[in-house]
Amino acid sequence: MEKNQNPSTENQNKNNSGNRSRRRPNPFRNNKKTEGKSAGAASEAPRKENNNQGERSNGGENKSRNEGNRRNNNNNRNRNQSNRNQNQNRSNGNGGGRGRGSRRPKIDTTVPADMKAAILENERVQQERMNPWKQIDMGAKGKLRFTPLGGLGEIGGNIAVLETEKDAIIIDVGMSFPDETMHGVDILVPDFSYLHAIKDKIRAIVITHAHEDHIGAVPYLFKELKFPIYGTPLALAMIGNKFDEHGLQADKKYFRYVVKRKIYDIGEFKIEWMHMTHSIVDSSSLAIQTPIGTLIHTADFKIDHTPIDGYTADLHRFAHYGAQGVLCLFSDSTNSHNPGFTKSEAVVGKTFDKLFEMAKGRVIMSTFSSNAHRIFQAIERGVKHGRKICVIGRSMERNIETVRRLGYIDVDDKHFIEAHEVGKYKDSEILVVTTGSQGETMAALSRMATDEHRHIKLKPTDTVIISASAIPGNEASVSKLLNLLLKAGVTVRYKECSDIHVSGHASQEEQKLILRLVQPKFFLPVHGEYNHIAAHARTAASCGVDERNMLLMSDGDQIEITTKYIKKVKTVKTGKRYIDNQNNKEIYADVVDDRQKLSTEGVVNIVAKISTQTGRMVDHPIVTSYGLVPDREDKQFAKEIEQLIESYLVNNKVDPTVSNKVIEDDLRGVVRKHILKRYKKYPIIIPAVFLV
Repeated sequence: MEKNQNPSTENQNKNNSGNRSRRRPNPFRNNKKTEGKSAGAASEAPRKENNNQGERSNGGENKSRNEGNRRNNNNNRNRNQSNRNQNQNRSNGNGGGRGRGSRRPKIDTTVPADMKAAILENERVQQERMNPWKQIDMGAKGKLRFTPLGGLGEIGGNIAVLETEKDAIIIDVGMSFPDETMHGVDILVPDFSYLHAIKDKIRAIVITHAHEDHIGAVPYLFKELKFPIYGTPLALAMIGNKFDEHGLQADKKYFRYVVKRKIYDIGEFKIEWMHMTHSIVDSSSLAIQTPIGTLIHTADFKIDHTPIDGYTADLHRFAHYGAQGVLCLFSDSTNSHNPGFTKSEAVVGKTFDKLFEMAKGRVIMSTFSSNAHRIFQAIERGVKHGRKICVIGRSMERNIETVRRLGYIDVDDKHFIEAHEVGKYKDSEILVVTTGSQGETMAALSRMATDEHRHIKLKPTDTVIISASAIPGNEASVSKLLNLLLKAGVTVRYKECSDIHVSGHASQEEQKLILRLVQPKFFLPVHGEYNHIAAHARTAASCGVDERNMLLMSDGDQIEITTKYIKKVKTVKTGKRYIDNQNNKEIYADVVDDRQKLSTEGVVNIVAKISTQTGRMVDHPIVTSYGLVPDREDKQFAKEIEQLIESYLVNNKVDPTVSNKVIEDDLRGVVRKHILKRYKKYPIIIPAVFLV
């Protein structure tokens, strides 16, 4: 349509726009929010009022002009009708969301028809590219259920169950660390109650990588339930080491070694292990094909473009599955508060170069025993500077032996020495690689710091490098270790040194990369405390995932997934079991509860002899207390308890036939009430009554 050259006519058109027939809704535009509708309605009234005024003032002349304009507008709308019909079914926005990428471009009416058609076709292609999940067969019947039993609301202890109506798999079986209130507890393993409930459906355990928080509880599960274990050679080798410690050597027959990029049929699931970079060798993400669509589980990851072994993350497979359409993405949330990118593991080697050049005496380096690439970089620098390598610590020795045997670290035997040989060399010729970066009391570094290690006695010329960050909950232990090391006079290199440690978890930009490669319909952030998964969900929303297609989970939440929705359907039993790592046996919850109570409330012991003839005490009772009153008040406290017992015996005649257990229970209640009223404490009360 030619542009109207008459200014008055143009103004008339504007004034009379309210009289036009209602425009056809734009199929490319998102539905506006309620507030937008109300705002539009509010602006509609004055527009109509002005239009009516214009009509009254201009009379019949305006009517004829308006009629011509309406005819022109109708002709223009008819020309574009076919284009609208072609694109009527176009999706609204990225991932079903609102906002960016969701509106059809406004095209000038003077643009040639063939150019306009190309623009609209490109818009259609872009919408398909940004929403590949729409290729999923939405008519597919069936449901999946995903149940995290550990790893959410905490750091560590990762274990989850994915199940259909007929089959189920377990994804990782990890342990976690206790807090300072769990006295005598070394590790925590998940409660396996739900696995017992569905044991007939479980087809396999699927392992993503060999960190303790993903494999540490496997031996404890195998003492109760046994299933095939699928994993990479290193992961299963490290599980095998644990089986040797627990006397489960025969159960290695359940191992199934996987090859990456190969698909394995496990019940109704088809699973592919995809190589991923992390802070341990041979880590993997999972592509899980199910009857209703493909799921991607990143496991722990970061995107390291310069890994030590040269094997970068297999982003091609993420893109491959993303282009085919992914129903749901499960992704690591540990570093979701960190902007930017996580640094490459390679930067730590450069820091080691500087620290080794500065060190005049022995270098003692401590890190996680599973971080083979970190250990290799330290060993490599040690060899470069002419130092012999001494490995100390049971888990460190075992893991280094394993990765060397499997060929992940290539260092000649001549560079290694035993701990008892350290004294044969100059201090400047020694590198000690040891455990204890988390301040564990029984670890080698802690025993060195307290001068209890058999072979290594710290010297002021020593340099101690702690190449790790404190796991949440271990901060106090690490701080205590640092204090002990500094008191010993050594030089400590820790957080104050730039790039002495880098995380193995993805920051926000890496999380965005995975989200954009996969473009899932549904998103479930995993692995982390609630604040971590909430931050990850915000990142996902910024990458086009509809907020209605995300859920924030806690341990025990069972999520139902179909092609049309995700929702929480129920909560299953979860929890932790306490393990004494010295003997690999469980400590029952009531024992830990008693220890906690003893540490905060104290204990009271009462020994009394009561005559069945007179119903009175034969002698003064023996009363001892710990953690309740100071020593100088012991006599006064004992007198209080004696008076309580005498009062009880006066008011309650002792039946010669009654059991002393009944009297002990009564006395426990009487003493508890008195102590609560006077001292505001709930100590453990242990009465012992002898009837004579």
